[in-house]
Amino acid sequence: MAKIPVIGITAGIMTEEQDYGTVTRHRVSADYSEAVLAAGGLPIILPPQHGTIDSILQMVDGLIFSGGADIDPALYGDTDVHPATYDISAERDRFEIDLINGAIEHDVPVLCICRGIQVLNVALGGSLVQHIDDQIAAPLSHRQQEVTIAANEPSQQVALVDGSLTAQVFDSPSISVNSFHHQSIAVPADRVQVEGVTSDGVVEAVSVPSCGFVLGVQWHPEMLFKAVPDQLKPFEALVAAARAEIPEPVGV
Repeated sequence: MAKIPVIGITAGIMTEEQDYGTVTRHRVSADYSEAVLAAGGLPIILPPQHGTIDSILQMVDGLIFSGGADIDPALYGDTDVHPATYDISAERDRFEIDLINGAIEHDVPVLCICRGIQVLNVALGGSLVQHIDDQIAAPLSHRQQEVTIAANEPSQQVALVDGSLTAQVFDSPSISVNSFHHQSIAVPADRVQVEGVTSDGVVEAVSVPSCGFVLGVQWHPEMLFKAVPDQLKPFEALVAAARAEIPEPVGV
């Protein structure tokens, strides 16, 4: 029987008060695991940790860098923290930047979603817009919850670069996406190729052409794929790329 590709999914950190005391939890939406399962992969959750990057990369066949809170602006050269920048976690930042650099070095297939596309850009030397509403001229509404659009409904169009990895994955020159972010890529890292933008110029899709499969999207396909089947395609592409990296069993 063929091995099912193992897809690691990064998780965030949250602290909450319970009646028995303060609890720290690792958190990631179940939508990510459901999308991986629907695409034919085996999901495992990866909480922030130290000293285990090599072991993780030996264990997984692909990686998803999930959404979540903001990256420390100091990591991309901003000396000031915008008032809207929130819930910075040095532990998560360090883990995900180290993990994405390790994955790229070892050519492990990677899908980066929302925060993930930003981690990818920062890890490779790019920078971010800390708050779109203050730093982008005439921005669209990139937080659709504020205009009462449901998470599983598209709210904007992304134009894709012809022939790009993203256009190949979706087999289309443009796609309808949802939007739940207030930050975005500012200056792309040298190795990062912009492949999709919204009408206000906000970067929504990137790849790293020097790698086998590294795709970053600013929207949340895991929230959409049940209502919009085409949004399963990035997960299917990741699982296919991961499967291609699995060695054939000896003697087969």
